[in-house]
Amino acid sequence: MADKKNDVKILAIESSCDETAAAVVIDGRDVRSNVISSQIALHTLYGGVVPEIASRKHIEKINQVITQALSDAGMTLDDMDAIAVTYGPGLVGALLVGVAEAKAIAYAKKLPLIGVHHIEGHISANYIENKELEPPFLCLVVSGGHTHLVKVQDYGVYEILGKTRDDAAGEAFDKVARAIGLGYPGGPKIEKVSHEGDPFAIHFPQPKVADGPYDFSFSGLKSAVLNYLNGAQMKGEPIVQADVAASFQHAVIEVLVHNAVRAIDEYGMDKFAIAGGVASNQTLRCAMEEACKKKGVAFYHPSPILCTDNAAMIGAAAYYEYLAGKRDGWDLNAVPNLKLGER
Repeated sequence: MADKKNDVKILAIESSCDETAAAVVIDGRDVRSNVISSQIALHTLYGGVVPEIASRKHIEKINQVITQALSDAGMTLDDMDAIAVTYGPGLVGALLVGVAEAKAIAYAKKLPLIGVHHIEGHISANYIENKELEPPFLCLVVSGGHTHLVKVQDYGVYEILGKTRDDAAGEAFDKVARAIGLGYPGGPKIEKVSHEGDPFAIHFPQPKVADGPYDFSFSGLKSAVLNYLNGAQMKGEPIVQADVAASFQHAVIEVLVHNAVRAIDEYGMDKFAIAGGVASNQTLRCAMEEACKKKGVAFYHPSPILCTDNAAMIGAAAYYEYLAGKRDGWDLNAVPNLKLGER
C-alpha cells in the first residue's frame, strides 16, 4: 500500500443494475455528495429489472446525477483527482453506460481512471460510517445478485470463503415475494409483511452445501416454498402470506448467520461486517449483531442508503486502489461476470 495521501477527491460512478449514481468522496471515507436515481418504480411494472430499459434510463440520467453530485459537493470536475467507475459485475449494457461516461470525463480532464469491482464497493461501504474499521475482517455480502462470505485481508485483497451455488439471497427473496403475491422488489416487501407473521409457522429447510461449508444454496429453499404453496392450494388449505414470508425469511437468515459464525470461529476474527442490499434487512442485522455479541466480535454495517447500489461505496473502494497505484487505460471495458479479486 502506498503512503496515505490527504484530500484525494474522487468522482465515482455506479450503473451496474437499475440505479444511476454518482458521488464525490474525499480520502475514501468523507462523502461530500451521494446522488442516486432509482428505477424501481419503472421495473415494478414488469416484476423485475428489464436490462434494455435499465440501460436506456442510465443514458438519460447519468449526466444529471453527475452534475448534481458535483453541485451538492460544491465542486467541479477541475477539483477532482481521479474518476472511478463500476466495471463489473452487473448487466453489461448498464455497466457500459457508466464505463463510457467515466472514460470520457477522465480523458477530457486528463485524470486517472480507476475501475472498481461492484462487490468491493459494497464491502467498502462499511468504511464510510465506521471510520475506525480497517482490515482484516470478515464480510457477508448479501444482495440481489450476490451472496459472498469474504475474508478482507487488506484493502483490495480478498479471499472468498464461500458463495452461492445458485440463487443469491436477494434473488430468492424476489422470487418468493412474487409467488406469494407481494410483487417487486421482494426483499423490503417480505421483511415488512414478515413482522405480522410467525417465523416458526412453517418449517422450511435451511440449505447447507456438503462439500462447501461456507457456500450457500437458496434454490432448494425457494422450491420448498413453491411446493408448500402448491400443496396448500391442492388441499384447499388457507395460505397465510405473513407466515410464509416470515418462515422463509427465518430460514434464509438462519443459514447466513450459521455460516458467518462458523467462519468467525475458524478464522478467529474479531471484526465482522455485512454489506449489500439485503444487509438493510433489520431482522438479519439484529440476528447477526446478536451472534457477534455472543462471540465478543465487533459488528459493522452501513446504513440502508449505503446498502443499496450507490456511488459513494465505489469512491470509497477507489481511494484505496488509487493509493495502491492502480490505474486503468482507455481500453477499460464492462465485465458482467467479473470475479472478486480479478483485474
